[in-house]
Amino acid sequence: MFSLQEKTAIVSGGSKGIGKAIAFKYAEAGANVVICSRKKDNLDSAVAEAKSSGLDIVGIECHTGDIKSIEHVVDYTIEKFGKIDILVNNAAANPYYGPILNSEDSHWEKIWDVNVKGYFNFIKVCSSSMEQNKYGKIINVSSVAAKTPLDGLGVYNISKAAVVMLTKVLAKEMAASNIQVNTLAPGIIKTDFSKALWENESVYNEIIKSIPQGRMGEPEDISGMALYLASDASDFITGSMFAVDGGLTT
Repeated sequence: MFSLQEKTAIVSGGSKGIGKAIAFKYAEAGANVVICSRKKDNLDSAVAEAKSSGLDIVGIECHTGDIKSIEHVVDYTIEKFGKIDILVNNAAANPYYGPILNSEDSHWEKIWDVNVKGYFNFIKVCSSSMEQNKYGKIINVSSVAAKTPLDGLGVYNISKAAVVMLTKVLAKEMAASNIQVNTLAPGIIKTDFSKALWENESVYNEIIKSIPQGRMGEPEDISGMALYLASDASDFITGSMFAVDGGLTT
């Protein structure tokens, strides 16, 4: 039930952190995997690491706030592998930390273009292949911030809540084509994206107190649920949100 043999997956933001862990897990399960992100160096590093582990992953540059860039990734994937079965929307941006009333239009535009419109555009561009094959698994990576606001991340919190509703709307609209759309909501995971939280010892200690399991998550903690949602085991699940947070939002 958890095999991804003969499946093709795209993972945005797949060169490091949660995206890379998911991409490696999919490759281990037998999928053809294309990862994309903005920085070629990070892509090259992830592809080399995969190769050293005996995994075959393809990397391609993409700015998910630009639909032309998204179209290039999708066209490349279909040309190379013939179809797209799985899409993981994971790329995210957060250029601002502080009180939401001090945020600027540029912060909203950047976050919205990548975290929400970027997710929608990737799904829209992939939808033709999925609808044609009457098969698709879409996993939108949101955050526990969608339901429990994290301090200093107001605009980001709102974008992640929007991802949850985007998932629900598309789950209903795409169900007739046998496409399942679900949300992964990681808690506080130890990645470069969250470095400001775990590099500061006092902040880190407060965070640990709030997590019942007594530790921050690792990217690999997210990959198992991502595999489940990409596999045939989740065929009758759509429009749902799965928190992977060590009990933070319990």
